[in-house]
Amino acid sequence: MKLAKSIIKRQALVDATIQLVNEDGFHNSPMSKIAKMAGVSPATIYLYFENKQDLINKVFIEVKEIFTRYIFETYEEEMTVEGGFELIWRRISFFKLDQCKEAMFLMHCDFNPIIDKKIRKEGITHLQPLLDLWQRGKEEGIIKPISNYLLFAYAINPISTLLIMQQQGIYTIQTSDINEAYNAAWDAIKLSK
Repeated sequence: MKLAKSIIKRQALVDATIQLVNEDGFHNSPMSKIAKMAGVSPATIYLYFENKQDLINKVFIEVKEIFTRYIFETYEEEMTVEGGFELIWRRISFFKLDQCKEAMFLMHCDFNPIIDKKIRKEGITHLQPLLDLWQRGKEEGIIKPISNYLLFAYAINPISTLLIMQQQGIYTIQTSDINEAYNAAWDAIKLSK
């Protein structure tokens, strides 16, 4: 019973952190506000996290693990490069659309220096199956021989932009948009023959 309450309190802190960072940003999400939203005393945070930096870093890694577990759940290394990329890309899209809070939190983290470099590098390692797929695609002459960062920027970041626009009420993503976005992503990274 005590362990279950501890798990519930910790999860409430994680959920509150994600929500507040998404609504107010990192700097406008003090520990006291996180604790209040989680329904715990501010001192309770320090039972689970050393400080705000530790809290943010750990929540980032936890969300990144959930994200990567989801996107690679049905991926198999034996897939063709194009087939594997399409599966991963679509699962990334579905995650971003179905788990918006977590996806938005990751986007905040991806573009903010608040995440420690060591933690950011650890987060990148969670994407290793995609990076390996791209490497195989480069070796087979299917994927453009450019930096993985550029491949990510061309192929993955556009769906994040659509999600942000949808969150802001500017745009509503349709199924046809997902299909067109995938085709554009594949066209952006495949090597023309």
